[in-house]
Amino acid sequence: MENGAIKWGFQGKQGLDAASATNVRGYFNLLIGNINQDNSSVVVPLGHGDPSHFPSFRTTPAAEDAIVDALRSAKHNCFATTVAVLSRPGANIFLPRPGYPHYEAWCAYNHLEMRHYDLLPEKGWEVDVDAVETLADENTAAMVIINPGNPCGNVCSYEHLNKVAETARKLGILVIAGEAYDNLTFGSTPYVPMRVFGLTVPILTMGSISKRWIVPGWRLWWLVTSDPNGILQKSGVIDSITGFLNISSDPTTFIQEIPSLTCPRKLEGSMFIMVKLNLAMLEDIIDDMNFCLKLAKEESVIILPGIAVGLKNWLRVTFAIEPSLLQEGLARVKAFCQRHAKKQ
Repeated sequence: MENGAIKWGFQGKQGLDAASATNVRGYFNLLIGNINQDNSSVVVPLGHGDPSHFPSFRTTPAAEDAIVDALRSAKHNCFATTVAVLSRPGANIFLPRPGYPHYEAWCAYNHLEMRHYDLLPEKGWEVDVDAVETLADENTAAMVIINPGNPCGNVCSYEHLNKVAETARKLGILVIAGEAYDNLTFGSTPYVPMRVFGLTVPILTMGSISKRWIVPGWRLWWLVTSDPNGILQKSGVIDSITGFLNISSDPTTFIQEIPSLTCPRKLEGSMFIMVKLNLAMLEDIIDDMNFCLKLAKEESVIILPGIAVGLKNWLRVTFAIEPSLLQEGLARVKAFCQRHAKKQ
């Protein structure tokens, strides 16, 4: 005790605030705070990722019963975090850009260097495989691939995933496959799980009930290894995952009607789409963040800026809301863009 004041023996973890501020929720809260409270219009959340708010997206009782049974069994009261297991001094991991920033937050938290590879919109958001090879060094541990894509709404072909697997094998790294949207595909490209390439390269698949059963708030994931050659076991990764569990306590084409907004490819999966913002057609709009802040203030419509997922001057739009509300939101976006359009 100094001068009558208690000197506490704890403090917040340094770096955690910075990591959380750049997460999707941080951007979403910033936009919500920019809503004009004098505007009586209903807020249209085209930037959120939780459709369970809407009656049309209520989960099935079968999923609820399964969760109750699992909870009562007391066999599943734990969480596996792959990033924590892979972190070591000097190690780096490849993350997609654009991509959901949850991985970035965990990398920062675990002092794991992140290196971004680009997804190519002109090639249907395929991985820039050539760039991946130039990013790698002896400290590269893994690459993350999200398929079906969030936030791009793409589905990777068998041929492309095979190329990704061959590249990972060449570099000597494992592949972490985020496949939360594996049951939300509806395009012409057949969905192929990354695990089919387990003979080529070790695969860690992250699965989830959150999207298929529309219960994102439950935060329930699972981790599956696809490694017939036993490489993960020999390298100690499996033992590390087991050890971590012992100490862890963590539980569309519709937009093309608006001239200044375009999407490069027809949607095929997930519940999001990436839309390119054409600043040259707009007055008084500096970038994607500025666009979203003004849209929130003027029209009470929330759209996530592309910078939140690593792609500046793009927008991430969700369509997993009530159809009437989606139609209303898009009408307001169109009115906003017309109002800010450059005069011819």
